[in-house]
Amino acid sequence: MTKAEIIAEIANKTGLEKVDVQETVEAFFKVVKNAMVGGENVYVRGFGSFVVKKRAEKTARNISKNTAIIIPAHYVPTFKPAKTFVEKVKSGNK
Repeated sequence: MTKAEIIAEIANKTGLEKVDVQETVEAFFKVVKNAMVGGENVYVRGFGSFVVKKRAEKTARNISKNTAIIIPAHYVPTFKPAKTFVEKVKSGNK
């Protein structure tokens, strides 16, 4: 499902204009992105958590040149679904 399909679905279910729904969805994503860039985690009860995780520095190999590369420590965004969400998906896909 694409973002456009999500916007159309919400507009159909709520009766709101697609433009208003699109602005709301875009604003939600912007808030989540800005919070995560600032190092904050975002928790949505019943859905899941958008969490910033730190990856440690590590040594990797470039096999074509046979050299070692040091990958510095960095942060990555992750998503952890809520238990109720996971259970619904498990029981719904049969």
